[in-house]
Amino acid sequence: MNAQTFDIELRLFIEAIYLKYHYDFRSYANASLKRRLTSAMIRFGCKTLSQLQDKVLNEATVFPALLDFLTVQVSEMFRDPTYFSSLREKVIPLLHTYPSLKIWVAGCSSGEEVYSLAILLQEEGLLYKTMIYATDINSNALQKAEAGVYSIDRLSLFSENYRKSGGKSSLSNYYTEAYDRAMFDKSLKKHIVFSDHSLATDSVFAEVQFVSCRNVLIYFDRELQNRAIGLFHEALCRKGFLGIGSKESLRFTSYHDAFIEIVREDRIFQKKGAA
Repeated sequence: MNAQTFDIELRLFIEAIYLKYHYDFRSYANASLKRRLTSAMIRFGCKTLSQLQDKVLNEATVFPALLDFLTVQVSEMFRDPTYFSSLREKVIPLLHTYPSLKIWVAGCSSGEEVYSLAILLQEEGLLYKTMIYATDINSNALQKAEAGVYSIDRLSLFSENYRKSGGKSSLSNYYTEAYDRAMFDKSLKKHIVFSDHSLATDSVFAEVQFVSCRNVLIYFDRELQNRAIGLFHEALCRKGFLGIGSKESLRFTSYHDAFIEIVREDRIFQKKGAA
């Protein structure tokens, strides 16, 4: 298939998903979509996107499986440990000043970052007064996140990240092992609400003091990046905090001047107060 034909089929494919399932990938970066859908075509035994589109529209089990290709599924606990150590040093002291906390983890995938933040908040004496909203468009990922169960063979990396992030205990204190799996503690889960939310189509649902949305914006085109940052700006209280991925930026959005850079290398920002 030549590039022009693929691009035409891609536009038709994404539009068909929007019309049928109301998931909007129309403003996702084309290069990322092409790469992910090429993998999906191999997985579903399709030579063209048109063939895959036929399966997606007519076979009920295909679209939920396709979402695992279209959404970000790469994560780990305490990923980029300096981000979490910077939160401990620069953000946590200010979060202590609020009588209660609401935190939004947007694009939470299978939950690794959510539990990382919950552990950090527990160690800093804040979890008891915090509600974490963990959102994603992938219902399969949300189910995994809510279960809080991860393969034991991932725990050595998680534990090393936790140590480098300034963890005050042992990560093993927060989970129980059974059948080569690690299940994270229910005391963490009771402070987390998992919910479906699309940064492409949905609106703000709560005022929050902190938004963490890392390694999601890189898959959006500039217009959708701007929409997402606009949602975060609207959701954040005065002088609330925003964390984004190490390869992401506010520079080319309409909200570049609406935030103060708190920790440049870890992409942590603070919403400006009223003039």
